[in-house]
Amino acid sequence: MNRRNYFHLLLLAAAVILIQLCASGLNKEFYLTQLTMSAYYSLVVLGLCLLMGCAGQASLGHGAFFAIGGYMSAVLTTHNLAVWQKAVWAGWLQRAGVLVLQDNLFDGTSQLVFTPWAAFLAAMVFTIVIAILVGYPSLRLKGHYLAMATLGFSLIVYRLLLASPLTGSADGINGVPPWPILPGLTVSGEKPLRISNYYLSWLIAMMALVLLMNLVHSRVGRALRAIHDGETAANAMGINTGRFKLMAFVVSALLAAAAGSFLTHYNAGIGPSEASAMKSVRYVTLVAVGGMDNFWGSLLMSVLLNFLSLRGYFGTYDHAVFGIILILIISLMPDGPFKPLGNLIQRLSTNRIAGGKEKHGSA
Repeated sequence: MNRRNYFHLLLLAAAVILIQLCASGLNKEFYLTQLTMSAYYSLVVLGLCLLMGCAGQASLGHGAFFAIGGYMSAVLTTHNLAVWQKAVWAGWLQRAGVLVLQDNLFDGTSQLVFTPWAAFLAAMVFTIVIAILVGYPSLRLKGHYLAMATLGFSLIVYRLLLASPLTGSADGINGVPPWPILPGLTVSGEKPLRISNYYLSWLIAMMALVLLMNLVHSRVGRALRAIHDGETAANAMGINTGRFKLMAFVVSALLAAAAGSFLTHYNAGIGPSEASAMKSVRYVTLVAVGGMDNFWGSLLMSVLLNFLSLRGYFGTYDHAVFGIILILIISLMPDGPFKPLGNLIQRLSTNRIAGGKEKHGSA
């Protein structure tokens, strides 16, 4: 990262603090709930920006990775393993802090479940395995064939979630416990924890942003950009294109799964709609709106549009609005609105400087 990016990061942190202070001062803290959710959804968009903008690979399956992370956390922290309580391995896992006995929220009985941290790590490992299994054959495809392959994967995950009693079928899973991520800091949507969760979500989003920008400016990032500009030329230069494309795919899938896990604990539940094809299309739309290779633009537009959507400003036309935005961006501004805006500002500045020099010369 260069100094300019660090300056932008400080501005973003200042804006996050200012928004919270204004919301609290105006007694509008309920806005922080949607802003927290928008920050988590932005993790998916940032990962997809790496895959599409830097590696040049299209994916319509990241909604499925979001659901995998969320459902893994939900199932492991709510599925009762009390029948195995006397087993030797269960005792070992309890002593290791992987399993814990807790009261059932509905009937008051004790249940043996995985701790949120253990469930999160299991979700990340499972996501890596699935991403490799899906990505290795799919990334050999190009163009719309790759998009169709990842879309097929998304549809499979969606149908499995709808059909499985373990995942609650169409009702999804509720009663997911809060996640004590650090002493005194719990991932939960409860009203008293609204401000702390707001700052936590934005801290995670900014950490992901820094990680990805550093990755892009590293040797890996240069290899990904070479692949984006010309895969054949990159191969001729000795770059292992398959390896780097798979790496970008796995990293983006991990960010999506992490977002699903955090948001599931925050909302105390998850439903199969998170894995629907329209969710994946929305993520692609947000990347296109922000600029395919513009992390800052993707983050800001993702937060803005997700916030408006979550607040219900689009009403029943929510999917239609995102579809129209995608068509307009691809047709009129394929590089996103920020690049033309930046070029316009640069031209105006250049013309102003040139005009000033002419006046000074004539004087």
